[in-house]
Amino acid sequence: MKCLALALAAVLLVACTGVPRGVEPVTGFDVTRYDGTWYSIMRLDHRFERGLTNVSATYRLRDDGTVDVHNRGFDPDTCRWNAIDGRARFQGSTDTASLSVTFFWPIHGGYHVFALDKDDYQWAAVSGPTRGYLWILARETTLPEDTLDEIIAKAASLDYPVDELIRVEHGGLEACDP
Repeated sequence: MKCLALALAAVLLVACTGVPRGVEPVTGFDVTRYDGTWYSIMRLDHRFERGLTNVSATYRLRDDGTVDVHNRGFDPDTCRWNAIDGRARFQGSTDTASLSVTFFWPIHGGYHVFALDKDDYQWAAVSGPTRGYLWILARETTLPEDTLDEIIAKAASLDYPVDELIRVEHGGLEACDP
C-alpha cells in the first residue's frame, strides 16, 4: 500500500534531526514568508512517496511558534489522495531554516532548507537528516529549467546524488474521474 502516512513514518524512523556534514541551513529565514503550499518538483525516490503524483506540503505558522505540516500526494493506482499531518519546531533560532518535524511522537526527522529564493520565496531545496533525502520545492507545479539546473548544481556541489533525482508529476487526475 502506498499510504503516505506509513511512508513518511519510514523516513522518520531515522529519528535523526541533524544536518548532513557540510550542509548549511539558510540563515535570514522568514517563516512567515515560507508559510503556505509548496509543490514537490523533484526528489530522491523513497518508498514513502514512490508512485505518488501531485505531491505538496502546506506549512502554517502557529501562535506558539511551531509550524503545522500537511503533506499529501495522489496515488494514481488507487485514485486516492494520501495525506499526513505533523508539527515542526525550529532546532535553534527561528531565522535559521533547520527544523525538527514530528508526524508520530516521539519520532522526529530533520528538515533543513539549504537553498532558497530569498527574494520571492518561490523555490527551495530541502534536505533530511542525510544526503539520502532531498526535495526541490516550488510555489508552482513547475520551475524554469535554468532555475532548476542551478538548484541541482547547488545540491551536486554538496554531494547529493542528483543523478538519482526524479521529477514529480502534477496533473493527470482526470484519469481517475468517474
